[in-house]
Amino acid sequence: MTRSGTEALGRGVFITFEGGEGAGKSTQIARLAEHLRRGGHHLVLTTREPGGSPRAEAIREALLAGVAKPYGPFAEALLFSAARIDHLDTLIRPALARGEIVLCDRFTDSTRAYQGAAGGIEPALLASLERVVVGPTQPDLTLILDLDPEIGLARARARSGPSEEPDRFEAETLDFHRRLREAFLRIAAAEPERCAVIDAGAEAEAVEAAIRAVVAERMPGLLEKGAEGPESRHDAA
Repeated sequence: MTRSGTEALGRGVFITFEGGEGAGKSTQIARLAEHLRRGGHHLVLTTREPGGSPRAEAIREALLAGVAKPYGPFAEALLFSAARIDHLDTLIRPALARGEIVLCDRFTDSTRAYQGAAGGIEPALLASLERVVVGPTQPDLTLILDLDPEIGLARARARSGPSEEPDRFEAETLDFHRRLREAFLRIAAAEPERCAVIDAGAEAEAVEAAIRAVVAERMPGLLEKGAEGPESRHDAA
């Protein structure tokens, strides 16, 4: 790895991708990871929430199946937090300590949006929970993929196929998803130094180019061409 690698930054890099259903987060994470690896960054980890570690993936399965829904948004927030603790302890923090670039599909902003703004939990309560669970392990950059929820839900249905039932959150009302979109945009407006809004309604190549432009602007040197070599990292998502 050359000085354009993470060692030039002196630490790992934590980038999160946020947005509503069908916004294309997983596609764009894979594209950015591939671009980084081709640029000489061979320590790139892709992961997701809820999930990313074996115990967190088990919680994910229960959450998306709607097991916690009857108990309300706060019960869901607690389960998301339990998954996040394991994810941070077993995967994210060790990777950052090794100087890796971590690209994560959803993180705390999704809890703020889904269980907070759309679910009705008081922001102060979620902030307290976040302080306990996440502490200083905050993203260096958050890319919010913004998309009309009607388009996003149609994409999610097409991705799943006609025989597959929508998951716990895809099955929510259109009004719920509109509140989600508004919540993500409010988060971006409140924390402009950390967050950048990307138009996810464009073609995938245009979205990818917009993401690269933001990363290049916010993290100078990260996308510079490095030495070619064997790609050696893995995907947890």
